[in-house]
Amino acid sequence: MNFFQFLPSALTMADEVASGAAGTASDGASSAPAGMTGGNLLLTVGYLVVIVGALYFVMIRPQRKRTKKEAKMRENIQVGDEILTVGGIYGRVVSLKEDSIIIESPADRTKQRVAKWAIQTNMTIHDE
Repeated sequence: MNFFQFLPSALTMADEVASGAAGTASDGASSAPAGMTGGNLLLTVGYLVVIVGALYFVMIRPQRKRTKKEAKMRENIQVGDEILTVGGIYGRVVSLKEDSIIIESPADRTKQRVAKWAIQTNMTIHDE
């Protein structure tokens, strides 16, 4: 039995336990509103914590790692590197500035100024 088969049966058992505990009150009436017993509330909060944790590890953490890797790649660009911009322009780095670079196209040797954030990949392999 895998987790996804176990989860519905666990929820059903938790509801039965919660409703059984509510039905055993001495006067026959529960002090808590229907469906809001302490065990059921704790179970709901637990599921929310698990879902938020799963979303962090599935969506947020990989995006942060990717962003750090891209920032490192952009910081390590050197004059003479072959790059590809997000707009699909191939070029060789001619000069570097703080927030932009100047690239030279391979065919007709025209020069263009490109923002550093627009660099998609560095195709030059450096020995580190």
